[in-house]
Amino acid sequence: MSRYIIAIDQGTTSTRTALVNQAGGLVHQSSEDFPQLFPQAGWVEHDPEEIWRTTLNTLKKALEQTRIGGDEIAAIGITNQRETVVVWDRKTGQPVYNAIVWQCRRTHEACEKLKRNNKEKMITKKTGLVIDPYFSASKIQWILKNVPGAKEKARRGELAAGTIDSFLLWRLTGGEQHKTDVSNASRTMLMNIHTGWWDEDLLKLFEVPAALLPEIAPSSGDFGRTRGLDFLPDGIPITGMAGDQQAALFGQACFDVGDAKCTFGTGSFILLNSGTKPVTSKARLLTTVAWKLRDQKMVYALEGGAFICGAAVQWLRDGLQFFQKSSEVETLAASVSSSEGVEFVPALTGLGAPHWDAEARGVICGLTRGSTKAHVARATLEAMALQNVDILTAMQKDLGKKLKSIKVDGGASANNLLMQLQADYAATAVVRPQILESTVIGAAYFAGLGVGFWATPGEIKKIWQSEREFKVQMSARDRKQRLERWAEALKRV
Repeated sequence: MSRYIIAIDQGTTSTRTALVNQAGGLVHQSSEDFPQLFPQAGWVEHDPEEIWRTTLNTLKKALEQTRIGGDEIAAIGITNQRETVVVWDRKTGQPVYNAIVWQCRRTHEACEKLKRNNKEKMITKKTGLVIDPYFSASKIQWILKNVPGAKEKARRGELAAGTIDSFLLWRLTGGEQHKTDVSNASRTMLMNIHTGWWDEDLLKLFEVPAALLPEIAPSSGDFGRTRGLDFLPDGIPITGMAGDQQAALFGQACFDVGDAKCTFGTGSFILLNSGTKPVTSKARLLTTVAWKLRDQKMVYALEGGAFICGAAVQWLRDGLQFFQKSSEVETLAASVSSSEGVEFVPALTGLGAPHWDAEARGVICGLTRGSTKAHVARATLEAMALQNVDILTAMQKDLGKKLKSIKVDGGASANNLLMQLQADYAATAVVRPQILESTVIGAAYFAGLGVGFWATPGEIKKIWQSEREFKVQMSARDRKQRLERWAEALKRV
């Protein structure tokens, strides 16, 4: 009897596999970190084989540790770091170059050239995105131009390209399937979000052959079957796929127009369900595809993201060696009542929405002889929340109304001090679910709907439960002053 969904969450710094039951509960999780590669300043890469290795390892561990057999698995869902791309050889399955990560800024000059050539208006109209190295198209273009022989092989149809979901699907199906879903495809800057398919004008602009790219499918549907894995039987259906932030929106049961969530991960990402018609942002937010269920219309979202969120805490841990575990940042930050004027703008890989400044770099200012690492730690948590306020302010301008609350998830949402700061600075209630791992839960929901494990989103909505609500405690006057200090710090980057 099939009693569980396998959900693979392939993230920026680690890979997780989870087993989810019909009650929406996390039965088990297995996680494994993998190395980050920084070949040059501003460049970020991953070894695709390391990604595949950690995927296999976590799958095996999850099954071994729970003693759950393949016959008990109803389906598999995949969620992934979105804009990160891999190009691989169709015959051998081997990557021709490392995965270029969403954080990588190597294509900045190519993107600036597109802006100078007045291409942004056309690109934004078709994709809902702004021109930025963040997205996949310029990364694929870079690989084809810089890897010897890649361009010619791509033209002959000998190579395949895709976001990480496509690469994992290829491996899980023994090379039989080359697909992606609409949410991941919408992040490539190659898909027309109005048609839901690759756009000929964009493919020509970025010099990407159509034969290189995967088939675009609904987020919940038939992506193929497992084949050739020594620890899972052939034939397990893979029926869910979505980018990590869209999966989190779905996992938070944000099914209604106006529902919003913020994921506190390596970066922080706010998505708001805008319904079946795309909303064009006047504040430089992104219009993206949230998901598409089988035989239904595409659902869209407004999105804003800060590139560095939890990664700032990792930098305090690894770069400055303030503590040994990331979770220790809350105790350190709470040991002082304020940052005493210390400001940290964590633009370590540029600034995302709504600023979109690829050249911005991190700044710590306001230091005095009395400043300690506790003040810097608190300033870091404050910056994580303040970045989100910039996004929420822009989002509410686009909507023309104030959000009543925002749901949160991701590892850093367990930090009570950060969540209270977020509520206070945003003047919006912050609601935390019982299960913080909304990304992996969302992947499971998509897969489950694909095989009838759950019948409808309405059934899923009944499963979702909150754990705590953080209400606004800061006065309007204090909030105004705090936001003014943040605005001054932003001018220094």
